[in-house]
Amino acid sequence: MSEKKKESVLAGFKAFLMRGNVVDLAVAVVIGAAFTNIVNSVVKGIISPVVGAVGTQSLDNYRSCLKAPCGIGANGQPTGVEILWGSVLNATLTFVITAAVVYFLMVLPMAKYLARQEARRKARQGVQETMEITELEVLKEIRDALVTQRVNGAAPTGARDGF
Repeated sequence: MSEKKKESVLAGFKAFLMRGNVVDLAVAVVIGAAFTNIVNSVVKGIISPVVGAVGTQSLDNYRSCLKAPCGIGANGQPTGVEILWGSVLNATLTFVITAAVVYFLMVLPMAKYLARQEARRKARQGVQETMEITELEVLKEIRDALVTQRVNGAAPTGARDGF
């Protein structure tokens, strides 16, 4: 591979890495991984014991037997068909809590911020358009007045001897 082509490949790779969305994505993955530990701790330390107060301390222990007898046979193999709905409930609670925290702490404030920014931008643009329209209206009035004066044969106000 030639030196020039090698440089262009590396330059392209560097440009790719420095693109804003790639860096943002990398930060999101790292923060998401750290945030997952927090949510899992909240679910296991607070939510699961509250829900488990009715029966067992861990939601993972909630299960139903679809085909009896459920348990461990003499050979150490599971018997019957178990539905582990406690694990599903635990994962669902983790997901709902994660989604709620992400929405209320990240998405909603950012949406409000972007809406305020857009309103400010539109307000600035509206003032600028109003100024342009007003200026345009004044120029149209001047043009119409000049056309009217020409049609009537009168010299414009302040004009001297055909100038």
